[in-house]
Amino acid sequence: MEIDFHRTLVFPNRVRKFRKQMNIGSLLELSERLPAITYIRLSKIERGEVFARADELRLIARALGITADELLIDVNDPSFDIAAWAEPLHGTIPADPEGERAAVLLAAALRARRGSDPALTIAALEQEYGIAPVVLSRIENALKPLERWNEDVRSALRRLFGMADDAALAAHLERLASSGALDPVLPLVANPQARLTKSRTRIAALREELAAGDALREKPASKPPAPVRRDAPPPHGASDGQTALVRLLPVYGTPLPDGLIARTLLQAIVEAPRSAGPRAYGLRVGRPTLGAGLPGRATLVVDPDRFPVAGGLAVVREEDGLRVVSVAVDRNGRMLGYSQVPDVEVALDALDPDAVAAVVSAVFE
Repeated sequence: MEIDFHRTLVFPNRVRKFRKQMNIGSLLELSERLPAITYIRLSKIERGEVFARADELRLIARALGITADELLIDVNDPSFDIAAWAEPLHGTIPADPEGERAAVLLAAALRARRGSDPALTIAALEQEYGIAPVVLSRIENALKPLERWNEDVRSALRRLFGMADDAALAAHLERLASSGALDPVLPLVANPQARLTKSRTRIAALREELAAGDALREKPASKPPAPVRRDAPPPHGASDGQTALVRLLPVYGTPLPDGLIARTLLQAIVEAPRSAGPRAYGLRVGRPTLGAGLPGRATLVVDPDRFPVAGGLAVVREEDGLRVVSVAVDRNGRMLGYSQVPDVEVALDALDPDAVAAVVSAVFE
């Protein structure tokens, strides 16, 4: 079984290289120049553990005095070596290959178990087995082997697989691997080509997005297309004949169990604030999952191109729907999302940035 020792490094980049060239000795010093990006997220970007967004790359590049495109690495270049890139940040190949193999087997077995039972949704695993979504993600991405998880997680996994103790579960995982039952899912966990393909695709998309943004800024000014217009009371000092220019967004959202929201198109629209990006949309909450501060009949304006900030709201895309959470930062600098009904905690920094969007405004009915 091939083990990809660098499976968590999906976004190799040149942030550290240029930071060192600029004599910025610590990542904390760079973080102080980038208030829009949390230290934890900046660390994950530099370490290649999460994909940066185009707007984040532009901010980092501006702080380093370079272009955003210079931060990207051509992973297709035959001279590129992920091990050499990773060593200054992550050290050499792990000294426990057996532990790595055990982590991969556990990840593959859990993926296969969920794939064979449609009832084992993320919500069901949390409610019935106590496996939180962030823990589930870390297990399925082979963060560590069975013996390194705490007793609560190990107990949940034993119940899930119907095993009496850890030794029985470890033997069960070996039998699954020997029988070939895990072969269909192993490439999703530990195959370096799968990681390389993901990196290649996302980095190419970032290059295109950066180039398109640069071209848009360089394009000579021309008459913009007429926006949606509606009659509005004249502002202070304006004549009665003036109108306000607005952008109207489609609204989605029907309630699902466990506080989730389905992205179902409604016969409704909501006005976009000036700060909303081109992919913004409206989301009807449907029920007060965050308590009295956000009533169930509220409509949120969600911007997928912006990452949330502490003190604000975020929308997280889960397997079964969307979840609205309030955003906070703990004492270790981790960005967390919370909801009250149900009581849910989500580690936002651990998620793919594409699965997290900022809420930029709310309309209460």
